[in-house]
Amino acid sequence: MELQLTLLENSFTIHRFSSNQKVPNQVYESPFYSISKTYDELSIVCTSTTQLKSEKSENGWSCIRVAGSLDFSLTGILSKISAILAEAEISIFAISTFDTDYILVKSEKLPSAREALLADGYAFTP
Repeated sequence: MELQLTLLENSFTIHRFSSNQKVPNQVYESPFYSISKTYDELSIVCTSTTQLKSEKSENGWSCIRVAGSLDFSLTGILSKISAILAEAEISIFAISTFDTDYILVKSEKLPSAREALLADGYAFTP
């Protein structure tokens, strides 16, 4: 099965807050955001134009989306993409949703990530 990948237009920032921090309201104004809360931390990914006062943050991420809706019976999709990028020495930050997967890579590594994925048979939709 050939998977199509789409590059999201925005630049993204990954934020870390303490686990007892409430989600800042401005997060909900971002066109894309992901919130993960554990016993140890609150992590928020949102567009870089959304200004948050977090404990730690790392900006300059680009986001690749696996196009379409993925069935739960499909296996190894994220594993294969991450292995290709690991082989190219590109670190990732992965987000999975009910429908699909999102792979964030540092923006300066995006051309190399795209090249590695294209060489392995993935296609990017315009």
